[in-house]
Amino acid sequence: MHVEDDADVPITGINVTPLVDVVLVVLIIFMATAPMIARRAIRVEVPRVAKSDKSATDALAVALNGRRELTLSGRPTTLDDLKKVLSAATAAKPEQAVTLSADKTLPYGEVAELLDAVRSSGVRKVGLEVRRK
Repeated sequence: MHVEDDADVPITGINVTPLVDVVLVVLIIFMATAPMIARRAIRVEVPRVAKSDKSATDALAVALNGRRELTLSGRPTTLDDLKKVLSAATAAKPEQAVTLSADKTLPYGEVAELLDAVRSSGVRKVGLEVRRK
């Protein structure tokens, strides 16, 4: 075969180098943004904010309203009963998540006390819930 004959042969192979380059760039972008996305998944229900995400559907909802009434998944409860229920839930499912909602008018100390009670019952995944402005 001569050099002139090579010019007439059609290219039948696919050059995958640009595809690999694009895939690697996209992978790096996802790796860089994944920690930011994971941090935004934790929610807080105290003040209103401009941006927020939806809470996990399998999380237990603990709420403390402005009248200092404590509820677990919509049912009234006491702090001692809450600890017992959460301890049983974490014994059954160690990765049990809890979303904590508190009225923004409550003193910080009361919310911190509730958060401490939730954490002391064995819950390791606690999200504080917020509402969008």
